[in-house]
Amino acid sequence: MRVAARTNGIALSRVEEVIGQVGLGAAARRRIKGYSLGMRQRLGIAAALLGDPEVLLFDEPVNGLDLDGVRWIRSLLRGFADEGRTALVSSHLMSEMQLITDRVVVIGRGQLIADADISQVLRGLGGPRVRVRTPRVDDLQRAMTAHGIAVSASTSGELEVTGQSAREVGDLAHTLGIPLHHLAEVEQSLEHA
Repeated sequence: MRVAARTNGIALSRVEEVIGQVGLGAAARRRIKGYSLGMRQRLGIAAALLGDPEVLLFDEPVNGLDLDGVRWIRSLLRGFADEGRTALVSSHLMSEMQLITDRVVVIGRGQLIADADISQVLRGLGGPRVRVRTPRVDDLQRAMTAHGIAVSASTSGELEVTGQSAREVGDLAHTLGIPLHHLAEVEQSLEHA
């Protein structure tokens, strides 16, 4: 009969498995003081994974990670959630959170601002938004307002249209004979929300 060695109640095979999972297999025998910030971040995540938890809590998990490390943490968190577990992530990087989270809780100045699915938060921005540039800004703005379309002028001479797709705005401008020099949908982002 073979008995696995144990360290503080955790089988060495589990330690090796987690070290490999976080990508530190080649550096496992090196002294920690020689680790980069990203490697230390991975080591901390490895420690959190050792007990095979149902819930993980991360504070700025991409801090210090290179591009491969950022992709790895996205995959780790997504896989964790796909297994039915929970990963709570505290971060100031809203664009990163938009890529990996299902639900967001936003706290500002000690107050709960939002607690919803990402899609609900993005829908709360008022629907699709389009930026338009034309030499006849005033004509297009008047026409849109007459059609009940929400539109505002920006300082850069563009119009921002809310609640309409680029196709709808382009079709209206075409019907009115108003030339467009730029027409683009504005990507909705958690950062903007």
